[in-house]
Formats: sequence, C-alpha cells, structure tokens
Amino acid sequence: MKIAILAGGLGTRLGSLTRDTPKSMVKICGKPFLEYQLELLRKQNLEDIVLCVGHLKDKIQSYFGDGSRFGVRIEYGEEEEPLGTAGALRNAGHLLGDDFLVLNGDSYLAIDYGEVIERYKLGNKLGLMVVYRNNNRYDKSNVMIADGLVTNYDRSGRMEGMSYIDYGLSVLNRKALEFVPQGKFLQLDDVYRELIRRRELMAFETQVRFYEVGSVQGLEGFTKIVERGQIPEC
Repeated sequence: MKIAILAGGLGTRLGSLTRDTPKSMVKICGKPFLEYQLELLRKQNLEDIVLCVGHLKDKIQSYFGDGSRFGVRIEYGEEEEPLGTAGALRNAGHLLGDDFLVLNGDSYLAIDYGEVIERYKLGNKLGLMVVYRNNNRYDKSNVMIADGLVTNYDRSGRMEGMSYIDYGLSVLNRKALEFVPQGKFLQLDDVYRELIRRRELMAFETQVRFYEVGSVQGLEGFTKIVERGQIPEC
C-alpha cells in the first residue's frame, strides 16, 4: 500500500525557520525532518511514497529525488497553488491505489503501520483515523469515538467530551475523495466530517505517543530526543 505524505504546507507556526525552507526540510541534528520519517517507514517496509508538495517544492525534490538514495521509491504530487490537504490528495490521486495511507508531513509516528492497515482491511469502511487518548496533553483534543467509529471531529477542540486527538495518520479509499473537486482548495477535515456523517470513518486507538514538528514547542521536543539518541522506533 502506498503512503501519501502531506508536505506542501507553509509551516507558518515555525516563523523564520520556514521562510525559505519547507517544513519537511527543517534540519534536526543535520538531517531534514522528512528523512527521519522515511527511515522509519522503510524499516516497516513502506517503501512506495507519494510526496504531496507545493511550497518550496523544488528544495524537497532536489534533495530526495526518486528516493533511491534513501531506500524508498518517491513520486510527487505537485501543487502549483495551495490546494489544502484534501485537494493535495485529489491532485495526487493518479499516483495512489484504491487504498492508501495518509501521513502528516510534520508527524513522527513510531506505530505499527501494518497493524493499522490490517484493521482497515477488516473494517470494510471508506476510511480509518488513528487516534490517541490525549486529554489535551500535547495539543487540544479534537476527536470523539464510539463503537469503533469516529463520531465527531473538530480541530478547534471546543466540544466537551473530546479526549482523543487525530494522531496524524489515516487510511483512505479513493472513493472517500470523490466529492473533492479537482483543482479546488479543500481540507481533509471536510472529508473526515463527510465520512463521519456516513458512519464510514473507523477509529484505531494507539497507546504510542506522537511527535510533531509543526510548532516550535514540538520541534524543540523532537530535537531533544534525537540529541539524546532516544528516537523511538516501532
């Protein structure tokens, strides 16, 4: 199964660090963050990568190329203008199969991806979201689940009773993107809400904490574990 990595964002929360550098290319102990992601995926035999790129995409493409130097195969879904996370996947649809993983470009997730894929296959639904019982610890919790399904998703985290957070990893069937207009800006939030409405979004709860580099605090935290040689692996 291919995995799409959403690496086209502006990275505005990182301020000057991403003025001339894509978020995925921010260096941690001498290596771009995306390289850490690819190393983890390769160790789990996820070698078919589709990078959804936009902002400063040339810097990503010139460094990673076709992925052979890193033991993976990379194809690129290129945005000429911002399309949002759902729009980026729709744009790269011709590179993806009927089912595919979606990984946030700023998330390091040392989870068993094979277990996630198997749960998705058994569920016979259009989508699966990995969730973590966060209780507002690392960021605002934004997900409610019941009976194995995601029942509510709100990234503003304003709803009472939300104790889970979107982990940054999902599995989708291409039919989940059918209502996304080609070439139009749309976020995955809208796709998830539509799947929730149809009762087509499964929840997979993990006990493995996530790391993110989309915020200054998250970047500093991940850098510390790399410096200590404590980078987690599944």
